[in-house]
Amino acid sequence: MSLGDLDEAARVFTEVRPRLFGIAYRMLGSAAEAEDLVQDVWLRWQGYDRETVENPAAFLATTTTRLAINNLQSARVRRETYIGPWLPEPVDTSADPYLGAETGNALEFAVLLLLEKLTPTERAAYVLREAFDYPYGQIADILQSSEPAVRQQVSRARKHVAGERKAQVSAAAQRELLATFISAARSGDLAGLEKLFAAEVASTTDGNGAKQAARRVVVGAAKVAKFITAFSSFFWEGVEPRYVEINGRPAAVLQTGDGIKAILTVEASADGIDQLLWMMNPEKIAAFRR
Repeated sequence: MSLGDLDEAARVFTEVRPRLFGIAYRMLGSAAEAEDLVQDVWLRWQGYDRETVENPAAFLATTTTRLAINNLQSARVRRETYIGPWLPEPVDTSADPYLGAETGNALEFAVLLLLEKLTPTERAAYVLREAFDYPYGQIADILQSSEPAVRQQVSRARKHVAGERKAQVSAAAQRELLATFISAARSGDLAGLEKLFAAEVASTTDGNGAKQAARRVVVGAAKVAKFITAFSSFFWEGVEPRYVEINGRPAAVLQTGDGIKAILTVEASADGIDQLLWMMNPEKIAAFRR
């Protein structure tokens, strides 16, 4: 392999790398695992007989998707030993709003969590179509399937996501609700918290055994309000919220000096806050330190 050949391979790969990462992240819900997978794709591309490849971008997207399907299957097995609930790893979308996608679809936490209930192949079909607008025929080639089968997979996935999720409030309204929630939680305002919640609100904490991280999902307005006020006297001490954009929506980095206690975001509809999502796994939130 000549140096010129390798330089050209690197140029082609670098050009499509944002899309490859975008596909891998949406499939795996983990930025770290997506980075590892994209690096694997690069190594395969380096050693491949590239003269046989007519469309490098399509080849690299196909390799990424197929590896992601395999990795997702093994990742779900690994998560069986995860301590407490699992949430996707947050990514800063203020720097890269779409993670290589033509649209911001299949990026929000609530959607990524719903995609966890799909088969890996259904998830791949949905991601390629909804986030990257691949033609059905090309998705069929990538998944080694037929176009009618792919159309059916995408349709099922769309119905699943739409059926399980309420219409969301605007980003501005979500940020306001988040700030109001933090104020009420910090003061231990039980009544104020209940007013913010939808009836079946759920509080989910991803800590993988981290100190003060709840290991069960708490559901119901009254139960969640009591749960929040139970730790209001000590959890918020020395905490200052820093508002950021994570996965395309407003979130708060709960800063304590030079460290981070948690990253908090909410899902909200016309009924109020439907979900509180607390990310406390140190490995997942380390990138958001100042």
